[in-house]
Amino acid sequence: MKKIAIFLLATCAYSAWAGGLESLESFIKSVKTGRADFTQVVTSPAKDGQAARSKTSSGTFEFARPSRFKFIYKKPFEQTIVADGQTLWLYDLDLNQVTARKQAATLDSTPAALIASAADLKSLEAHFVLQNAADQDGLEWVLAQPKGKDTSLQSVRVGFKGGEFSRLEILDSFGQKSVMSFQSFQANVPLAEVTFQFKPPAGADVIRQ
Repeated sequence: MKKIAIFLLATCAYSAWAGGLESLESFIKSVKTGRADFTQVVTSPAKDGQAARSKTSSGTFEFARPSRFKFIYKKPFEQTIVADGQTLWLYDLDLNQVTARKQAATLDSTPAALIASAADLKSLEAHFVLQNAADQDGLEWVLAQPKGKDTSLQSVRVGFKGGEFSRLEILDSFGQKSVMSFQSFQANVPLAEVTFQFKPPAGADVIRQ
């Protein structure tokens, strides 16, 4: 009876871990670089009698673990977000404005840490409470809630399909929801160092924070 009880406990513990968390851990361990196309839908909550409003954008995403990534928004407006390992750059083409922040002070508790910058699951758990969420839309989900109180982030859900990273859902403290769906994902592709280098364009207004 004791052996049966131990077996059941071990099975329950594994079942609690299996699913989204298992896929997330495997993704972090095995995928060191990646490239994908993405579509992002940002929905603002209804207020003052007005219906909820949504905006759709699209672009490309690349990363090299543990500290570099690049989002290039192509439609409807061009923006570039680059983490080069030291600085997080945001370039708005229409405004001709660049914002630069120290990466170490801003990145660990952001959604990007969950998919691109974390070195392992333990480093994520220093900043997020992680737990399996119910399967939905054919995906395995991880729910991540930030531990820090000084954040506008309420929660993040990371979705995997067949162990492959597929979707990111971000809910902020104002009720705004951002859903990023990733397509044509390529794992462990060679990415040159220059991919994550950024130099502010000549004449751009540079704001350092």
